[in-house]
Amino acid sequence: MDSSQLLGISIFGYLLASAIYIGAMLFRSDKTGIAGTIITILTLVVQTGALGLRWYESYQIGAGHAPLTNMFESLVFFSWSIAAFYLLLEWKFKNRVIGAFAMPFAAFSMAYASYGGFNQEINPLIPALQSNWLIAHVVTCFIGYAAFAVACGLGIMYLLKDSLGQGFSSLLPDHKTIDDMIHNTMIFGFLWLTAGIITGAVWANSAWGTYWSWDPKETWSLITWFFYAAVLHARLTRGWQGKTIALLAIGGFLCVIFTYYGVNFLLSGLHSYGSN
Repeated sequence: MDSSQLLGISIFGYLLASAIYIGAMLFRSDKTGIAGTIITILTLVVQTGALGLRWYESYQIGAGHAPLTNMFESLVFFSWSIAAFYLLLEWKFKNRVIGAFAMPFAAFSMAYASYGGFNQEINPLIPALQSNWLIAHVVTCFIGYAAFAVACGLGIMYLLKDSLGQGFSSLLPDHKTIDDMIHNTMIFGFLWLTAGIITGAVWANSAWGTYWSWDPKETWSLITWFFYAAVLHARLTRGWQGKTIALLAIGGFLCVIFTYYGVNFLLSGLHSYGSN
């Protein structure tokens, strides 16, 4: 069995987990929710094995690098990060309803990686990527992105609870609990994004001789960082919460998507290799 087969299993696992979590929420079934958690954990283990095997396969063909270097591999790792972060959040808040709003992001990322027409071959690294900072930079950024994806899902949860009828609203946690989860998740993502920008700057200096070059990717990373910094500051000083924070969590994730995906295909720059 090779890495591509394990990644195929991961797509099915995350789709199944998403469906089970949604069913558990709609039918208020704790046992079904537990099944969703078990499937998520098993799928995460399979996907971890797939990433490890792909890394090993790269050495077999003489490329020898972590599977984090193109759009296909980054989408797979994005999916892995979302699932891992969701399980951490479920453990912390002891609430499986979150899975109905978080795991679809992981499933979509895996499905898009596999069926989006991206090059799935393992290729040698270009010179700019041949650095020990590769893993540190990509991992820190994508953990932050994963947290922001889950925060977006929680924002959608808040808006649904706020706008739909009492019957559906009663299926979800209370407003304060969702609001606290959004806030804590955004703080977590902001810290990791900060680490990602710092490691990226150090890597840029070693690769191109400058810490910052105002490349489109760097610029949009900074815009995203300032967006979340402003949101967290406004909550601390102005007391922003509730629907406002939910909407900003969704808006912030749109910034993340453009930084991660849109820049690669719409703007040319030093990070254009990510579209390969």
